[in-house]
Amino acid sequence: MIFDLIRKRNGNWKDDTLSGLTVALALVPEAIAFSFIAKVDPLVGLWAAVFLGFITSSFGGRPGMISGATGAIAVVVAKVVDIGNQAGLERGIDNLGLQYLFATVMIAGVIQVLFGIGKLGRFVRLVPHPVMMGFVNGLAIVILMSQFASFKDAAGVWLPQNEIVTMGVLATITMAIIHFLPRFTNAVPSILVAILVVGGASYFNLFDTKTIEDVLKGGGGSGALKGHFPPFAWPGDIVWDQVTLVLIIGTAFSAAMVGIIESLMTLQLIDDMTETRGSGNRECLAQGSANFFSGLFGGMGGCAMIGQSLINIKSGGRGRWSGIVAALALAIFIMVGGPVIVQIPVAALVGVMFMVVIGTFEWATLKTWGRVPFHDIFVILSVTLITVVMHNLALAVFVGVILSALVFAWESAKHVRLRRDDSQEGVRIYNLQGVLYFGSVREFGERLVPSNDPDEVIIDFKEARVADFSSLESLNAITERYKTAGKRIRLRHLSPSCAKMIDSASELVTVEMADDDPHYEPANL
Repeated sequence: MIFDLIRKRNGNWKDDTLSGLTVALALVPEAIAFSFIAKVDPLVGLWAAVFLGFITSSFGGRPGMISGATGAIAVVVAKVVDIGNQAGLERGIDNLGLQYLFATVMIAGVIQVLFGIGKLGRFVRLVPHPVMMGFVNGLAIVILMSQFASFKDAAGVWLPQNEIVTMGVLATITMAIIHFLPRFTNAVPSILVAILVVGGASYFNLFDTKTIEDVLKGGGGSGALKGHFPPFAWPGDIVWDQVTLVLIIGTAFSAAMVGIIESLMTLQLIDDMTETRGSGNRECLAQGSANFFSGLFGGMGGCAMIGQSLINIKSGGRGRWSGIVAALALAIFIMVGGPVIVQIPVAALVGVMFMVVIGTFEWATLKTWGRVPFHDIFVILSVTLITVVMHNLALAVFVGVILSALVFAWESAKHVRLRRDDSQEGVRIYNLQGVLYFGSVREFGERLVPSNDPDEVIIDFKEARVADFSSLESLNAITERYKTAGKRIRLRHLSPSCAKMIDSASELVTVEMADDDPHYEPANL
């Protein structure tokens, strides 16, 4: 990366505490923005960040990773809120959409817990590196693009030129402090210093610029950030008919999968950056529990936040305490410190996120052109474009994995070779090299023509293996073809696992082992 944003160092109480305070400040505007996307009150997103952050930091599988309300989850659950509110109007119940939302989040949490119990978190290891590069690049671009909304008013109109210039200057000052302060001292996180410096100047009216208070007013609120600890929000007014069940459970499953994929991808990314290893299954359990309690106490749910996690890591947060401090500090901000927090300039937070973008983007991608196979570059670009255009991280990763698997199958099929050996009189031996599987069986079968071979044919698997049912069926078909032609084809040097596979499928396929096979007795399966 161009900037040394991630430092390989161990955390301590001081670093974790200061980093947690930094993250808490950065969580406020994002939680508010994601609440607007989900079409709920800002406090719903803020309390979600508190519950997600506290529970996953305390019990999750990746110390130092920050969870909270996210845009990906907000987009998924927004339709449930709309449909619930429409149902509420018909039944005369206010804010029924919130109850739909809370039920969806709780069910999503249960699904994620089941995912963790089933130990399915390991599947993130199947994500190829090109997919990971495309994921982080697309996410960096999405974060970058989302910051430009801060330069507009509530109606989506660009602010006056002088206000944009002021915000640009403040964002630049923030970025400069973050970049240059570590050259002089690492006693305190540079991000926290930047926010305090620019925020303090705004608080004492040294300049006039857009603040968090203006964002809250733009969402139809009073501009104040205050609240009390939320009570139980059990969705007791929902009528669980077939339509509602399909809607809520279907949306919950989508939210659960999006949350798991985004969290496990973030976990793997931080693993690589910190040269440590987290537990995907444990993270699924903690995240599911956090979402359940978030919905139970009136939160919108969420998952791991790559931007906030990078801020935490950049600021020195490595242990669980950093996330716990962030969650507790955010709760205090909501209930006590609102009047001060709302005076923080949006430009300061934009500057922080610009630095996150620089740290998130995988700049090594620019060096891959002409140096790695084209299909890997194609996968990187595909995942990046899907992430940017559709803002659907789960879909982008899914498509990337499928493309990588198809490319692997295509390339592997090219490496199956047959070498003919006619050294034994009256017997032709084909030495097979490679993996026989669904992608290579067609070409393999076409190379064996009974009319071109003698009466005795042996396929030597010393340098090959049988991988799946497609390869078993291909061997069965070839055996039948040679038998029909009045000739005999046998296999030898099968590995124990391949021989076991053929033996298990003896009722479905008929093949014959060579008499001179040194490992196995002759068999007619």
